[in-house]
Amino acid sequence: MGSAKEHGRSLTDDLTRIAEAHRAIKRELAKVIVGQETVIEQVLIALLSGGHCLLMGVPGLAKTLLVRCLGEVLDLDFNRVQFTPDLMPSDITGTEILDEESGGNRRTLRFVRGPVFTHLLLADEINRTPPKTQAALLEAMQEHLVTAGGKTIPLPEPFFVLATQNPIEQEGTYPLPEAQLDRFMFLIRMDYPTRDEEMRVLRQTTANREVTLERVMSGSELTALQRSVREIPVSDHVLGYCVDLIRRTRPNEPSAPTFVKENIAFGAGPRAGQCLVLAAKATAALEGRLNVCCADVRKNAFAVLGHRMACNFHATGEGIDTAAIIDRLLREVPEPNAAEG
Repeated sequence: MGSAKEHGRSLTDDLTRIAEAHRAIKRELAKVIVGQETVIEQVLIALLSGGHCLLMGVPGLAKTLLVRCLGEVLDLDFNRVQFTPDLMPSDITGTEILDEESGGNRRTLRFVRGPVFTHLLLADEINRTPPKTQAALLEAMQEHLVTAGGKTIPLPEPFFVLATQNPIEQEGTYPLPEAQLDRFMFLIRMDYPTRDEEMRVLRQTTANREVTLERVMSGSELTALQRSVREIPVSDHVLGYCVDLIRRTRPNEPSAPTFVKENIAFGAGPRAGQCLVLAAKATAALEGRLNVCCADVRKNAFAVLGHRMACNFHATGEGIDTAAIIDRLLREVPEPNAAEG
């Protein structure tokens, strides 16, 4: 698929369409999902950027419902996989079976596609499965391909993974290594609803209530709009701010502030900068804006950087976490023109 200009549309037209779809999607999801506006916003930013999300939250916060409803309003296929310690890589990607023709001696291998062949995949409790199975999913996430029997099979587009981790259970889990965490564009923390929201949840889910969700756009249109987001220009001013922010998360960087050098074991890599820029572009696009500003970067900093930094023993002993470090960086790292002035 070519650019918007090749199809007779301007980038401004696509941004108008994205902003309209954004309002419609939120309106449709609000029919079923109570609250969680920030989570929905972050998932939409990642989806429009073509990235994957790692969702952290206790059970029962409507993670599965959110993904299923999102697939419905976007007319996308949805699969859910419950990750368990005995799950094998082939249970995710698929397997080859031997077919024998009736009445003959001819046998052929046929590939049976696994649940990864979908548009939206919910990988529930990804840290409960061994690293070999985790790696199979993460390879598919990165390459959008599955290799089986010497053949490479492309995954459907768009392809989006929302993986969940339960933060309160540690026994029998296989935490994702830092290199694999880096494959997720966002780490989204899902909190408990407010009292009023919980009242609405109880009222809606304990009554005879049927909800019909309207389709907002197709998968092919979403793929085209993802390409349009990448066409949004970003000034050197914003790019410089992203670079300065990322580099100052690294304790060995000369420009890193003292509180980073004292409390961070390692900082964010270049992929974090790529995700920050794409997320800022998508944030502007959802609001129908052609200009990307530093505020768009700051809005997505916690979701992009939170799982790409690690606190050292000193920080742990002092009760300092990565969120506190990011918050201080956002307050102290100046925008490039301010520094020059």
